[in-house]
This record gives sequence, structure tokens and C-alpha cells, in this order.
Amino acid sequence: MIRTVKRVAAIHDLSGFGRSSLSVIIPVLSMMGAQVCPLPTAILSTHTGGFEDFSFVDLTDSMEKYIEHWRKLDIEFDCIYSGFLGSTKQIEIVLKFIDMFENKDNLVVIDPVMADNGELYSTMGIEMVENMKKLVGKADIITPNFTEAAYLLGKDYTNNITDEEIKEWLVELSDMGPKIVIITSVPDNKLQKNTSVIAYDSEYKKFWKVSCRYIPAHFPGTGDIFTSVIVGSLLQGDSLPIALDRGVQFITASIKASYGFQYPQREGVLLERVLGNLKMPVIVSSYELLE
Repeated sequence: MIRTVKRVAAIHDLSGFGRSSLSVIIPVLSMMGAQVCPLPTAILSTHTGGFEDFSFVDLTDSMEKYIEHWRKLDIEFDCIYSGFLGSTKQIEIVLKFIDMFENKDNLVVIDPVMADNGELYSTMGIEMVENMKKLVGKADIITPNFTEAAYLLGKDYTNNITDEEIKEWLVELSDMGPKIVIITSVPDNKLQKNTSVIAYDSEYKKFWKVSCRYIPAHFPGTGDIFTSVIVGSLLQGDSLPIALDRGVQFITASIKASYGFQYPQREGVLLERVLGNLKMPVIVSSYELLE
């Protein structure tokens, strides 16, 4: 059966306050014309980036019954997309989910959320990193940030890396299984005030780079938004470099729309002010092909 609307299984946590995970994934992908079918891994009163004493309901024990009902309904997905996972058991559940619902036509997108700024998150350990490698091996596309890429590869984190070195990282990550690897927040060794997104498409042996001006602000949830834009863009038929362009442009617009307002950055970007941008064509193609 041909679906008129693309369908995404989104395996993430849900925060009641603060723009991250399912709170941003659902509106972004919906705006881009996809139906989001959330599979919540946990429910929190707020996200964990800057809030204290938040309530946390772990849904690990209910995930398998939830998934089994979907299986009985013979639901099919155009994309399976997972992000933050709270335990090795959840990783095992997602691995089984992929085995159950993957087919030759759908995309499996893994955002291996584990670390940032050179360090693992407080809830993560080396065991999670090792198990995340199993999940990476099942993916078509992965979107680690620079720190997560270093941990997956067992490399030292450094702010000084050349394009040639990052290309080697991309190939090594692709050798783990994914066809496309996208590394975000890559330091630009030529322009210190820039940061880059660099991707590798193993099918065509091409490397793509999109750079943007670094903005001195930290808004939780931008990684979730970026990967969601990538997913939505590819599902609507864009090429990989155009999807990268869309993702970088949208995150840049989101941060710029938020940066001038005096409110706690822990609440995330003012997504509501820029959602309409997702309906716009890519105006400036800023990607470059790395030879």
C-alpha cells in the first residue's frame, strides 16, 4: 500500500517542559509532512539540561508491549529514528524493534546521544558507548556530534582537527555499518569562529561540508531538531547535501531568533517562531564537496 504521508517511528524521551526530544521532533517532522509515531522511552517533567529535581518515569518495562501491539497491527514505517536511550536494556529493545520493522525501503536513523563538549553525560558510561556501537551497526544514517564520534571511535577529543582527519573518522564510522555518517559541531581548523557539519556517503564515496558562524550560546535540544530536519528533508526527496543545508540553516535561524531575547537558554530555542521556515526552499546552497 502506498502511503500519501511518510511515517516515522520516533524512539525518544518526552519532556513536559523545555524544547527537546519528542517535544521538538513531533512539530518539526509534522511541519515537513511526516506522520510521527512516538515510542516514548521515558517521561520527564523537564529535560535534564539545566533543570534539577525533575520527575522521571522510566518506560523501559512497557516498551515491549507497546511494540508488540504495533507489530500485531502490521504498521509499516518509512523511517525508524532513535535518539537518547537511558540504558543498555533500551538499546537491546531498539535493536529488536529494528529487526521487527526494518525493510528494504525504510531508513534507520540513529542519533547516538551520549556526550558533548568532550565529556560523556552523567547518565552515560563506557558500557553504554560499547552497546551504542551495536545500534550504530544497524543504522543507515547516524548523526553523532564531534564528541560522540570520538567516543565511538575511541579517539582523543581535540579542538584542532583537519578535514583529512575528520574524513578518516567518517570512513571508520561508516565501516561500522551505516551508509551515511553525519558529524555535527566539528571545529573548523581554518576559521576558529566557525563550526561545521561534515558528512560521508559511502555509496558514492563523497564527503560534504556545511559551515556556519559559531554563536556563543547553548540551547538544549538543537541536536534533536537538526536530525529531525535531516530525516524530514530526506523523506521528502532532498539530496544529502541539500538536507545538510536545510538542517544547518534551520538551526542557525532558530538560534538567531532566540539569542536576542532575555530568557533562560535551558528552555531551548524559540522553535515556534521559526517552524514556518521549514516550508521554504533552500535559498542559499552553502554546502561544499570535500575532495
